[in-house]
Order: sequence, then structure tokens, then C-alpha cells
Amino acid sequence: MKKCDFAYYLSAFLGKHLPGEKGCSTNTISSYRDTFVLLLRYMKEEYGIQAQKLALEQIDKATICGFLNWLERTRGCSASTRNVRLAAIRSFFQYLQYEAPEYLALCQSIFSIPMKKAEQRSLNYLSLDGIKLLLDMPDTSRKYGRRDLALLSLMYDTGMRVQEAADLTPSCIRFESPPTIKIHGKGNKTRIVPMLDAQMGILKSYMEETGLLLPVTSAHPLFPNKQGEKFTRAGIGYILDKYISGARTKRPDLIPESFSCHCLRHSKAMHMLQAGVNLVYIRDFLGHYSVQTTEVYAKADSLQKREALEKAASLQSHSSEMPSWQTNKGLLEWLVSLGK
Repeated sequence: MKKCDFAYYLSAFLGKHLPGEKGCSTNTISSYRDTFVLLLRYMKEEYGIQAQKLALEQIDKATICGFLNWLERTRGCSASTRNVRLAAIRSFFQYLQYEAPEYLALCQSIFSIPMKKAEQRSLNYLSLDGIKLLLDMPDTSRKYGRRDLALLSLMYDTGMRVQEAADLTPSCIRFESPPTIKIHGKGNKTRIVPMLDAQMGILKSYMEETGLLLPVTSAHPLFPNKQGEKFTRAGIGYILDKYISGARTKRPDLIPESFSCHCLRHSKAMHMLQAGVNLVYIRDFLGHYSVQTTEVYAKADSLQKREALEKAASLQSHSSEMPSWQTNKGLLEWLVSLGK
């Protein structure tokens, strides 16, 4: 009879290992938990195995591959989402191989499952005119319009993630010169981001109106919903969608068909890059772990690419000589042979 040990190790992984030993954030733990909720649902639907009766030896390589295919085919998940789920499963089995060495062979078989190559989608971002149009949409004659303007302009100006905006409290704001905001980001990392005077003026007016400058409200949500609780990611997304829809109706040429809260972050990064800000500074501004993550904006910046091509064409037009590689017959023959 198989021992039902999966529940024991999964509980220890989510409840002790991730928060205690690895110091993972609540959002990371929630993402891992969601992966295993889906896995348990898959085991019940496809194999008829209840969660409390599941044994580790039943979760082999074939089972995990079937689960990943189920995510894509039945639930319509993208390859990127599939890879996120696989990364969570790998992390669990990395933990398991030290806690239960008798399952080492099983762990190694799971590690051999490759990540799936995901389609590289183009970045959606707004031009400066698009951002101006979006921020003109909230009706500032109404209280909630002024709140929405403060929220959206702050998200753009600081390039923060939507969850980072939801987690803000008044204590995160420093009004003294130079004004800054403390953002608690992914992986429990905190970064200090400078704020422009214009943005600080909008934010301070909003906080004065809502009583958020008082010491007793320093730990309250900076952007509360109607119930006085902090917004969820979906709640902030709903606010953005409302104004994006209105802006798209007004100027469809400025607003892409698909636009999310994260695209505000993309927009800020692209505008900083186009202004000549070094990628290293943009990395720190956005809170990226590595500059390699930030390089995606350099690759996506069509404006800089066009300017570089125009500059190259201009230099070539002033030269009557052929480039050296075009006069090298041996090199030309070798390049042509590569395609055969």
C-alpha cells in the first residue's frame, strides 16, 4: 500500500522551507501554492486521486509532463506560464532531494524536464503623447478621479509593478527634498526611487484630501478601495482599463489594442532609454535583479534602431569606398556557403 506522503512534504515546503529557510515573499509563496493547487486538481480530474491520498511516487516525470500539457491544452496557458509552473515544481523537488534522499532518482527525472521555448512577444508601451492622453482621462472634478490620476501618474513616473503600487502606504513617501518613495518589490527587495516635483504635487494634494498625511494613517493603504482596504491587482487593472478604453476611443493611433498595468512600467523604461539613461540606472530604477532583464528594452526600441540605421546610411553615402568585407572574395564565398 502506498504511503500518502505528498501532503506532508508539500506542507513543509510551503509552510516552512519557502518562508523560513529561503525567505520568499508572500507573492512568491502564493504563486508556488497556486501551481500545486492546479496539480492536485489535475490528479483528481485525470486520475481520480484525491489530494489526501496522493503519494510522491505517483508524481513521476510522465505525470508532470502530462500536467504541463494539460495546462496548455485544457486551460489555454502560454508557454511562459507553463515554465513558471515547472519552475515551482522543480523548486519543490530540489527541496525534496535533501529531505527524502530515497526519492533522489525521482527528483533527477523531474529536473530533466526542459523549459519550453516561449514566443518572444513585442513590448507594448505608450509614447509620451499616449501617456499624456491617458493621464488627461481621469475626471479631476471628482474625488475618485483625483485618486485615479495620483495612482496612474505615480505608477508611470516610478515604473513600479502593480503589486508594488497596491502595497504602498503613506510611510513610504518622503516629502523632504529630494522627494523619494520607498518601494517594496519582488523577492522582498526594497528600492528608493526619486520623484519629480510635479508628481509629488499631485500625490501630496491627494493625500491631504484623504487625510493620509496624518501620523495615525501612516500604515494605511496609500490607495484604498471603497471598503478602505488596499486595492488588489485586479482592482488597479480595472481602473487602468477604464481610462485606456476611453483614450483608445479618442485616439486609437496612440493606444495599442492590448495594454496592461505592466505596460506603464514598460513605457517608463522605454522613455528613459530614449532619453539616453544608462541601462544600469534603468535596472536599479525598475528593481531588476540583472541588467540582462533590462536589455529587453534596448532590443525593443525601434526609434533608436531607426536612428542608428539612418546614421549608418549617412556615413556610407559620404564614402566612395566599398566596405572591406565586400571586397574580400574569400570572406564573401564563406558567408554564402553558410546558407547551403
